[in-house]
Amino acid sequence: MFTKLNKISNIKCNITVPGDKSISHRCVMFGSIAKGTTHVSNFLTGADCMSTIDCFIKMGVDIKVDSTNVTIQGKGLNGLKPPKEMLNVNNSGTTLRLITGILSAQKFTTQITGDSSIQKRPMDRVSVPLSLMGADIQGTQKYGKLFAPITITGKKLNGINYTLPMASAQVKSSIILASLYANSQTIITEPEPTRDHTEILLNYMGADITKEKNKIICRPVKELYAKDINVPADISSAAYFITAGIICPNSEITIKNVGVNPTRTGIIDVLNDMGADIKLSNQNQSAGELTADITVKTSSLKGTTIYGDIIPRLIDELPIIAVAACFAKGTTIIKDAQELKVKETNRIKTVVEELSKMGADIKETDDGMIINGVPKLNGAFIESHNDHRIAMSCAIAALNAEGETTINNSECVDISFPNFFELLNEQNK
Repeated sequence: MFTKLNKISNIKCNITVPGDKSISHRCVMFGSIAKGTTHVSNFLTGADCMSTIDCFIKMGVDIKVDSTNVTIQGKGLNGLKPPKEMLNVNNSGTTLRLITGILSAQKFTTQITGDSSIQKRPMDRVSVPLSLMGADIQGTQKYGKLFAPITITGKKLNGINYTLPMASAQVKSSIILASLYANSQTIITEPEPTRDHTEILLNYMGADITKEKNKIICRPVKELYAKDINVPADISSAAYFITAGIICPNSEITIKNVGVNPTRTGIIDVLNDMGADIKLSNQNQSAGELTADITVKTSSLKGTTIYGDIIPRLIDELPIIAVAACFAKGTTIIKDAQELKVKETNRIKTVVEELSKMGADIKETDDGMIINGVPKLNGAFIESHNDHRIAMSCAIAALNAEGETTINNSECVDISFPNFFELLNEQNK
């Protein structure tokens, strides 16, 4: 499928973007192993989150989806049933990594696979700490690393003291989920803080997780308990319209009820540093998560350097930050972002490749990229590489590029933002 886009200006709108992808995944997983009925509103019905639902339905959980409302009849910590077939996470790395922590402690064996992209993403970072807890995880061995498809045989787990070799919310969350079933407490040390939706939501549902500086202390519990959850709008999805409002002439955009968890707001900090006009209002809280309306206006940006402990707070937003940097005066340097190489694509390579087609002055480095602002971008034929964040980032670049831009395989945005192009087209009328 192709989507064609042209330059626009004078965007004035209030919009709502879909529910947070990370939190939506966790609502299904935690609700499935909680006691009672969990009601979720503003759930993201993107392809990745639907893969999570499918996996838990195959393990005997009754889950009903009505538009963006989801009802989960929890089975309790030990109530999941052996699936009758191999679980398929499709393109969802979050599903694969987090569910591995849960399944490591079940009283049955599970096989899990995914699409060709998932089968290229290393599982060692999850399997190593879980194996230290006593998990039995087997899989495809290539180049001395473990890849899906994998087989997990549930075992009795032990608490461990583990230092993450890299900052990763998915790895941390997988260990935390396994720790619910362990025979003693688990201590996880992070090199830098990562998104803490797992800790917030699990504690909301009855877990016993505390934090001391960079240490997360997880104590096993007998049960989790169902709660009603309203999922905030996803700041990773809001990031595209935040950037559109900043780079398109004569524009002002307000995105409503966005999750502004401090572990996720690195993009706001960076864009503020670049000179963006961003204001937060109507700040509130939902199920332990902070929310706010975000208003942005057309801004003159300057280059900056992005590195160190802010990287985990904006890892998914780096492709769209690269787009903003194309319109900034001076040079923007992104460093310490090797994690981009093991996303749906090597996002260092694909961002550089596609924005270069549009006339960007952008260079790939081993751990990031160097971007020099240019007077203008030009429309081009863009390959999405079946990566939703590449497709959406290039689509926003197209809004301030001369001529027509075509995005190939644009339907990949359904993974996280099913109505993305519909919202864009509404501004183009």
